[in-house]
Amino acid sequence: MTSHTARRVAAAVARQAPRKAAADPKARGADWRTAVVATVGTNTITTTDGIPCRRLQTYQAPVVGDQVVISRSGNGNWLAMGRAALPDGWSPLPLASGWTAWGSPYWTPGYRINDNGTASLCGLAKAPASTTGNATVGTLPAAAIPPTRPFFPTVVNSNVPAALEITSAGAVQITNYSGTAAWAALDVATYRLY
Repeated sequence: MTSHTARRVAAAVARQAPRKAAADPKARGADWRTAVVATVGTNTITTTDGIPCRRLQTYQAPVVGDQVVISRSGNGNWLAMGRAALPDGWSPLPLASGWTAWGSPYWTPGYRINDNGTASLCGLAKAPASTTGNATVGTLPAAAIPPTRPFFPTVVNSNVPAALEITSAGAVQITNYSGTAAWAALDVATYRLY
């Protein structure tokens, strides 16, 4: 083998070594990152980039679209640790048609799944004009729906008491009031998830 050929072979091997190491989980070692859930199995999830993960027991009620923290062991197996919290820990509550965030100085309507097996709502939602009777403010994702239908005291206009109810389908509703609703105060709700 000529010295020119030997140098070319050595260069080719040197180029291949980092690629092979990058593909070998043992060479990569343990790692963690965030991902988005694409599919949900009994004890597993698959991320949108195709990584299958076993789900830890602390990651309850996974849903497609959850942003999660995943961790890889040195041998290449992945675990879904749980939801990745947004910077302030809250996710926006998907509001029903016509409902909007009240705006400053009130929190944007949102929900949070707490570490202790509860969930909470926050914010002030502005009602569509002429809202009377039972009205759906927004709908929670499956992970934040309580196993029972909780009611909370709230207010929907100046001196107008009402109830805030969460249905088994996840609808956040204002009920049991008379007159016209101008808003729905959501900060009153914290409930158990299981």
